[in-house]
Amino acid sequence: MYKELEKFKVTNQFSFTIEDSLAEVCNASDGSGVFLVYAIGDSKELIMVGSTGTVQNNGTLKIKNGGLNEKIVEGHQFAKTGRKYSWPAQMKIEDITTLEVVWYETFNTDSKGIPTAVEGVILQNFFDENGRLPRWNVAF
Repeated sequence: MYKELEKFKVTNQFSFTIEDSLAEVCNASDGSGVFLVYAIGDSKELIMVGSTGTVQNNGTLKIKNGGLNEKIVEGHQFAKTGRKYSWPAQMKIEDITTLEVVWYETFNTDSKGIPTAVEGVILQNFFDENGRLPRWNVAF
């Protein structure tokens, strides 16, 4: 786990297989924050970092309907379609049997971590360690 995430107390995780419904297994909150996606196999590999929620210049949070849950399930990746469809397809292509998704609310009444800033720190640390981004992150 990245030490930057230890201070965020609203967190959980879930596993997802090709046979699962992402909408049914996703236990992410409607809050704002970051999520880390790991491919589980012989080892555990971080393959993606994402975030949702935008902090406005007056310090308030702008959040889309559904927050983290909506972003994980319906967010577009690999195609112009929600992850509930694109993740199983990509998992088949890459022969990934299980994903583990760990999510953190970074911006709420107790924490004020700007989601994209936290995402950036995690990605920077990964980049420093590996010389590249996680394979499902196209760019940052």
